[in-house]
Amino acid sequence: MKGKKRSPDNPTGWIARAKSSLTLAAARTPGVLYEDLCFPAQQAAEKALKAVFVSKKIPYQYTHDINALLSGLEYQGVEIPLPLWDAVTLTSFASDTRYPGTATPVTKEEYHEAVRLAQEVLRWAEEQTG
Repeated sequence: MKGKKRSPDNPTGWIARAKSSLTLAAARTPGVLYEDLCFPAQQAAEKALKAVFVSKKIPYQYTHDINALLSGLEYQGVEIPLPLWDAVTLTSFASDTRYPGTATPVTKEEYHEAVRLAQEVLRWAEEQTG
């Protein structure tokens, strides 16, 4: 792969990847299962939160657990708005819903809520890293 590499220590790169994941999540394509769109929503939130860690020079866990990431930021003194804690529900989309038979199918409403939550996390992260 050629081109300029983005440093994992650059919050701008993390935000760009979060936006890309959110774009994938929001692209409702016929034939694509909602659970397959919810994974990039979870990834968008995860990458956005890691951008905040990077911007504040706080080491972060290599985890898909949104609760762990939010808790880690809070532990380091970053104020987490109460509505952002709803995004912990996105964690299940990182593993549980990605394989057949491991969870109930995701509904249209759950999908829309996952995208909304990811948007909220990204919006907040952009404020923190701006």
